[in-house]
Order: sequence, then structure tokens, then C-alpha cells
Amino acid sequence: MTEEEQKRIFDTWLGKYRPLLFKVVRAYAFNLADQEDLFQDISLQVWRSIPNFRKESQVSTWLYRVSLNTALRRNRTESKYKDNQYPFEHVEHLLEEREEPVDERLAWLYGEIAKLNEVDRSLTLLLLDGFSYKEMAEVLGISESNIGVKIHRIKKYLTTQSQKFEKHGV
Repeated sequence: MTEEEQKRIFDTWLGKYRPLLFKVVRAYAFNLADQEDLFQDISLQVWRSIPNFRKESQVSTWLYRVSLNTALRRNRTESKYKDNQYPFEHVEHLLEEREEPVDERLAWLYGEIAKLNEVDRSLTLLLLDGFSYKEMAEVLGISESNIGVKIHRIKKYLTTQSQKFEKHGV
């Protein structure tokens, strides 16, 4: 594969699947700087992996797998250094210019997704994007029946949490 062909594929995929990549980024990075860094890491990994794409699955499924693996690897690496980091969440709003009002329900949903373990978080993103159980199993490397059990438990958890959310007047 020539570099020109790789660039064409990369530009096409990034243009078409950017929202998919941002869902993964938002689920695994929680402040603007980390989101930008993770998106850059994912983009770089997609670029490097294009020659390895064997067309055995859909591009979206393959990109999800690359994105999730990159995010998980990055989170494992960062967790080693987490004790020495200081959160900037209390000043993040000062650094960020928001043009759209924040949808509290969407913020709540991403907050709840962030509380899930890595596999359940990934599974939830795949579910929200309409992937089939077969595709989810392929991306995550677990059986379709396990997917069904996990989805049932996630839905039950989110339903319980949403009832608490609604009771607080939001």
C-alpha cells in the first residue's frame, strides 16, 4: 500500500467515522485535554493500522476495536501515574468555551457509563451505536450469549440509576 493510498483511506474513514471515535474518546477521557490526547492517540493508531486491515469485518467494527484497544491501553498506562496527578475539573469550565448548552441527561448518561468497568463501558457504546450481538462479540472477544447477559445487567443498572436521577428533580 502506498502512503498516498493510506492517506486517502485515513481521510475517508476519519471523515465518515469521526463521531464513532469521539464516543469512545468521551467514554474513556473525562476532561478536554485528555479527550484531545486520546483522540490523537486513536487517530495515530488508526493510521498505523490501516495496512493491517484485512476486510474481514466492517470498517466501523474494526475502527471500534482499534479505538477501544487504544483507549484501554492508554488508561492502563495512565493509571500507573494517577496517584501523582491532580484533577482540574473544578477549573475546566473556565478553560472551555461552550457554544451549546449542556444537556444534563446526556452528561448524566456519560457519567454513568464512565462508572462501568471497561468491558461494560465498551459494550454500552457498541449498543448505543446499534451494533449486533455478533459484531459486539467480535469487537470485545466474548461470546454472544455473554453479550446478552451483560446488556441485560447494564440496562437494569442504568434503569435503577435513572430512577434515582429523576427523583432528584432532573
